[in-house]
Amino acid sequence: MMQTSQPKAVELLAPAGNAEALRAAMRAGADAVYLGLESFNARRGADNFTLESLAEACDYAHLRGASVYVALNTAVLPSELSRALETARQAYRAGADAFIVQDIGVAAELSRSLPEARLHVSTQMNTHNAAGIEAAARLGARRVTLARELSLAEIAHLAEVADGLGMEVETFAHGALCVCYSGQCFMSSLIGGRSANRGLCAQACRLPYTLHNKAQRKNLPSPGDHLLSPQDLCAIDLLPELVCAGVASLKIEGRMKSPDYVFAVVGVYRAVLDRVLAARDAACRSGADVDGAEGGADGRSWADDPSVRATDDERRALAEAFSRGFTTAYLEGKRGNDIMSYGRPNNRGVLVGRVASVKNGVAAIAAERTLARGDVLEFWTNKGHFAYTLDEVAFDRDGNVRVSPNRPVGKGDRVFRVRSAQAAYEDDPQLPRVPVRGLAKLRLGKPLRVEFSLAPKAARRMGADALDIVGTAEGEAVEPARTKPVAVEDVRAHIDRLGQTPFELTELEVELDEGAGVGFSQLHRVRAAALEDLRGKLLAGSRDRALPRVSARPALPPARPRGCRIAVWATNPACARAAKRAGADLIYVPALNYKRGEAVIAGQRSATAEQAGYPKQVIPVLPVIEHDPVPGTREARLGFDAWRFVKPGKPVMAESLGALVRAADLGCEVELGPHVPVTNTLSLAAAADLGASRVWLSPELTLGQIADLAEDAPVELGLTIIGSQELMVTEHCLLMSQGPCDEECDACPRRKSPHFLRDRKEYEFPVVTDALGRSHLYNGVQLDVAHAVPDLVHAGVSVLMVDATLMNVEETTRAVARAVRARSVAHASGNAIGKVSGTTSGHLYRGVS
Repeated sequence: MMQTSQPKAVELLAPAGNAEALRAAMRAGADAVYLGLESFNARRGADNFTLESLAEACDYAHLRGASVYVALNTAVLPSELSRALETARQAYRAGADAFIVQDIGVAAELSRSLPEARLHVSTQMNTHNAAGIEAAARLGARRVTLARELSLAEIAHLAEVADGLGMEVETFAHGALCVCYSGQCFMSSLIGGRSANRGLCAQACRLPYTLHNKAQRKNLPSPGDHLLSPQDLCAIDLLPELVCAGVASLKIEGRMKSPDYVFAVVGVYRAVLDRVLAARDAACRSGADVDGAEGGADGRSWADDPSVRATDDERRALAEAFSRGFTTAYLEGKRGNDIMSYGRPNNRGVLVGRVASVKNGVAAIAAERTLARGDVLEFWTNKGHFAYTLDEVAFDRDGNVRVSPNRPVGKGDRVFRVRSAQAAYEDDPQLPRVPVRGLAKLRLGKPLRVEFSLAPKAARRMGADALDIVGTAEGEAVEPARTKPVAVEDVRAHIDRLGQTPFELTELEVELDEGAGVGFSQLHRVRAAALEDLRGKLLAGSRDRALPRVSARPALPPARPRGCRIAVWATNPACARAAKRAGADLIYVPALNYKRGEAVIAGQRSATAEQAGYPKQVIPVLPVIEHDPVPGTREARLGFDAWRFVKPGKPVMAESLGALVRAADLGCEVELGPHVPVTNTLSLAAAADLGASRVWLSPELTLGQIADLAEDAPVELGLTIIGSQELMVTEHCLLMSQGPCDEECDACPRRKSPHFLRDRKEYEFPVVTDALGRSHLYNGVQLDVAHAVPDLVHAGVSVLMVDATLMNVEETTRAVARAVRARSVAHASGNAIGKVSGTTSGHLYRGVS
């Protein structure tokens, strides 16, 4: 664990899908909120904010000592680039404190052109190792939102790495979990055209699926149908451990959730976190080790104190707010079936009782909890489940709650509460109010003067300088009273009328000369002017900020590649050699399949494909997921090191930003794979600046967008044209739904058989689990755009990939021969070969939403 001599602040970061949710977060005690504008954010389905309403939101938050982070965490297309950058500039002008960014080009450019704005690397950048932290630092990031697939030990390790680079880490503490790593998912995009990387995820992972072994003709048994649906993350019982790990910010997911949800969840985390921080700070003052790693003489530390932990009522409040079932998941090293919500993909609430009896359409609920009018209940029957809103609370003679549901229920059916009316949030735009101290001076012959300053608690929240900020206003000279002199009580009564302002008066000092008189209307005017002066001074650093001039970015020389080469992605020596014989120029082999005994042919682990070794000069591919060998990780357990295949001066493909930077520092000829989405000229330039000599383009680009990027591109461009497209990588092994296993992943017998998920429309999605137990889900329809080779070559693509992951030797030979023929025909005559039926062109012609 990371040692610290001085306790660090720990931020509670809340979601704000709209202005009401933002106010709910503030009322509940959030230190900061993150929100999106109308575009370029990963929750475009939320209400979101305009630039005008963002300015109001920033004023509201800043007055209350909270920060506002704007999510610009989507892949940005070429035509959107200038608008995205201008949106960021205007958001900064409106008061945004930081930007949460996925696109590496946008991140680098914001660091260059808006150096005063904090850059936070989004979780979509998939930062899960030290190299990723260092890469984020190269982009100019001040904070990294870590991937959710990390253990507490890994978080502590990465927090220490970040601290050494002057950065901080943020982790998710509560809310929905993506089954795919860091939300880097193409499933919604390739199935329905709604891109998760563009903020329009259709949540295909929450739909029902069945798991099949290809050798069998029946679906494999599972605990439910929702095989890609995790439970919700809930770290309320791990807050001491997260604080000890050195986390700077605890993030609550939920920009699509209601203000009720935000208010309830933030409120619980605020209460528990306050207890945790108070116990830690008290231990620090006493000279104890505040990281919680070592206890005192009795072996116990402040983190072991039961009084800092959540209560049953607090846990119940979280479940009532929204729950698919709760898990601490990867924080405690879990990755099996107990982290999944196989039974249902939506809110299950809390159990409130069972149906005791049913007569003439009236059901009696033996309620174990107090129910209230407006509660939304859900009945679970043997024919499914349905919601029912309680319009009144009536009891039978046995004390059971009588209801008249509009669908049949039976005795013993379970009843859940999925919305509590009593826990509902009631909005008030002025709350929470900002506590201030006042001073009124009524001295004869001198102007009436009113001053306001922040109360100490509010000033501490805004920073040390806030104590010195005073709002003042003066009126006319105070004269002797013509009739009745004004009394101190009168002054207090008329100064303390702050109802239509965001302030509340906690203390008022009155300096009043005997016999002085003043009109109450003047008191009101001067009071209002002093408050407005205080408000203006408190917001002076964040409103209408001056925007720096932006100099032109130095242009990189164009790569100007010659010719077009055919590449093959091969996961076994047999297919690699077949590809070479069929005319492939380049062979790429994933590091996970390099080791003898780890060949995968058509998605099936097979030693028969290893009778000969790989051809010479194959290019190793570093994995998308590569945890540091911290105790508890499977990399440490298996002693797996992908970098043993990497040689300085030799080519290598990196599938993460961290691997790109590390390989470039080693002096490799490094290529950047498609798992780091490069979708615009700035991200292309950023990749080149970080050391890439070739970039494999995102599968979400159209032909026209590829042409835009290729014009004067500083690096070579590659694109996959044939093969099964990977939809997601998961830390949870998708083969586990058929039953638990010993997690000896490198020798798992299930990996010797090809598997697939089948959806409701009978599409089959192949599943391949690798030696580290991570699953890779593929599209059920193969990509083939070989017919577009003339257009792709003309657009500027110089390397065309055949992905043979799910092909056998014969299929690989045919696919490579088709790609070679397409290139030859294009070079000879400019013509195209025919399209293959039953395949997809992906997004080459239809684009993404």
